[in-house]
Amino acid sequence: MQRALRFLLLLFCFTLTIACQRQEKIQKEMPVVKENTNRYSQKVSTLLSQMTLEEKVGQMTQFNGFWDATGPVPKEEDNNWKYDLLAEGKVGSVLNVSGAENVCKMQEVAVNSRLGIPLIFGLDVIHGHKTLSPIPLAESCSWNLELIEKASANAAKEAAARGINWTFAPMVDISRDARWGRVMEGAGEDTFLGCAIAKARVRGFQGNDLSAPHTIASCAKHFAGYGFAEAGRDYNTVDVGTSTLYNVILPPFKACVEADVQTVMNSFNVLNGVAATGDEFLQQEILKGKWDFEGFIISDWGSGKEMIDHGFAEDLEHVAILSANAGSDMDMESYAYTRHLKTAVENGHVKMAVIDEAVGRILTVKEKLGLFDDPFKYCDVAREKEIVNHPSFREDALEIAKESIVLLKNDKKRLPLTKKQQNIAVIGALADDKTSPLGSWRIGSDDGTAVSVLEGLDKLGINYKYAKGATLNTNDPNFIFEIKVNEDDRSEFDAAIDLAKNSEVVIMVLGEHGFQSGEGRSRTRLDLPGVQQELLEKVFEVNPNIVLVTMSGRPLVLDWADKNIPAILHTWQLGSETGNAIASTLFGDNNPSGKLTMTFPRSVGQVPIYYNVYNTGRPGPLTDVVFWSHYIDEENSPLYPFGHGLSYSEFSYSNTQVNSTNQEKIKVSATVTNTSKTGGKEIVQLYIRDKVGRVVRPIKELKGFDKIFLNPGESKEVVFYLTEKELGYFDNNGKFLVEPGDFDVFISGSSTPQDIKSFTIFSDEVSP
Repeated sequence: MQRALRFLLLLFCFTLTIACQRQEKIQKEMPVVKENTNRYSQKVSTLLSQMTLEEKVGQMTQFNGFWDATGPVPKEEDNNWKYDLLAEGKVGSVLNVSGAENVCKMQEVAVNSRLGIPLIFGLDVIHGHKTLSPIPLAESCSWNLELIEKASANAAKEAAARGINWTFAPMVDISRDARWGRVMEGAGEDTFLGCAIAKARVRGFQGNDLSAPHTIASCAKHFAGYGFAEAGRDYNTVDVGTSTLYNVILPPFKACVEADVQTVMNSFNVLNGVAATGDEFLQQEILKGKWDFEGFIISDWGSGKEMIDHGFAEDLEHVAILSANAGSDMDMESYAYTRHLKTAVENGHVKMAVIDEAVGRILTVKEKLGLFDDPFKYCDVAREKEIVNHPSFREDALEIAKESIVLLKNDKKRLPLTKKQQNIAVIGALADDKTSPLGSWRIGSDDGTAVSVLEGLDKLGINYKYAKGATLNTNDPNFIFEIKVNEDDRSEFDAAIDLAKNSEVVIMVLGEHGFQSGEGRSRTRLDLPGVQQELLEKVFEVNPNIVLVTMSGRPLVLDWADKNIPAILHTWQLGSETGNAIASTLFGDNNPSGKLTMTFPRSVGQVPIYYNVYNTGRPGPLTDVVFWSHYIDEENSPLYPFGHGLSYSEFSYSNTQVNSTNQEKIKVSATVTNTSKTGGKEIVQLYIRDKVGRVVRPIKELKGFDKIFLNPGESKEVVFYLTEKELGYFDNNGKFLVEPGDFDVFISGSSTPQDIKSFTIFSDEVSP
């Protein structure tokens, strides 16, 4: 008996010790919260004073749509408790519920609760809602900020008409790895351009008045580092240096804050060993501290509970404590807050001030949206019928689709084709596809609504014959979670080859299916999927006069095609108006003007590959020894560099001038001339190199761009100004510096240098 009592006593002491250690750990993890009683409006402050702890925790909770809102109240065990919380005013937001009638029914339940606090309805409105613009990576290749902003504004109008008032966009993750499927959702590899596009998209979604019925709150994601997932594998570890963090990853998020983005989404990944959803440094110190972000932070889907898998949290209770204290204000689909946050507060693991700050931020966004004045402002069925699929949205989608196309190669001016061209063969399954060109992340749209390439050719009255050649995917086109690529079906090769033999020119439409990129769709190969490459080579053997149209959500390896095919037009996935944009470009009604925002590699072994690299200590090339930074089986150079894109016009650059007399505003200019007989648009790009720094600087960095139109023979002086903002950088402690020293600068039509000039900064300026 004594031995048993001794054992129980030891067990009790051991358990108490563990509990004390965990309590001590939790106390150390608790942040210092700066209380600001004057921060919120009278309405929000009054609500905070009236709310119970359970109601506050409810506002910090977001549920996925869990029942047909126009149907009966759910009775199944999995969902009835969610409905009860909703009716009790203990849910702050719902996602994936759309349609004015559905939103209205669910909002009725919320506003009939004790305090009547309305829901905010979120949805992934990424590149349009019903009407789809090009995927964001394609849009970025237009370098047209006005059109990008308009596309986001149109998406907001359509989504708002269907009851949505919050989008989980823009994604502003910089990425250099085309294997990562979500590159399709961002603006490419460059931070300067990424910042400009991020601001444009926030402005488009939110407009000048967030309370207007046609605007919606935007969400910058994923905070932070998601685009640097190791090996390009989605959800994978991120481990980067502080220079990359401060100079490459964080600036687009800060740009969104400067544009008054209302929400920020944290990320799935760990960043340097810390799970992003529980990262106090990112959320409290940087975002809410240094940047003074006033909106609220939401987790990504289940990213809270995934901290357990990362080995960062012990259990779901620990998830709630870590997330809340780190500054993650709303929990999406982890159920950590709704199940454990109240207890965490009562046990002293989370301060009430943390809860009040989170809820105050959430209520403030709802107030800015005008939901307290009219909870049903987004529930107008008549407006939904009037606005959704409005013809003007298609017109705008076509305009930006045209400007997103990139002409990669055009030997001997094979393009444009003439409309009088006879014996045209069109080959490729994607040419007759009305779903794949919509791209990934099209939750609100409908299958089969894209204009196919064949339909675009028909509209122009082009005389052609078509053969599929190869089936790209073998599964149900409505099955969005996985695309099974046809790897061995050559049954339609012969028909395509026979058609090519008897044709003057062959248009081959090849590439990725729309669902081969996007979330969870990383690839180890970047070639044409399935048997398409083999088909291309077989057709080339019988007719080398090929115009290759490639579709994808990422850069592809087109090394063989570049060596053999005379004309290559990369069209990405252009959305609803895909076929019309491509056809008009092939036959000259549209002069392509897009420029790449991600580098195209020669081989997947070069990835990650990007233009703004460090020089290394052995840059080479050396011819007599092997000891320099290179591959023994491939060139270092990309197939197509960042900023590359041809036109049916030809442009020359001359007379680059630098005036550094005014050190606060250095003037750089060049003359651009259209030397062709075709009017066209040119994206003029300015790059600098800070030759020596306390932290090593890249060999070139984009610091300015301008998209201009020039008539045949017309010249224009393009002027840029370099200020502290463009010339400085962040050191490894996050301090912004502008150092004295020598700089190189050039103005060009791509990131390939020409006519390099130099200037010197004489004074040492340090920005706060």
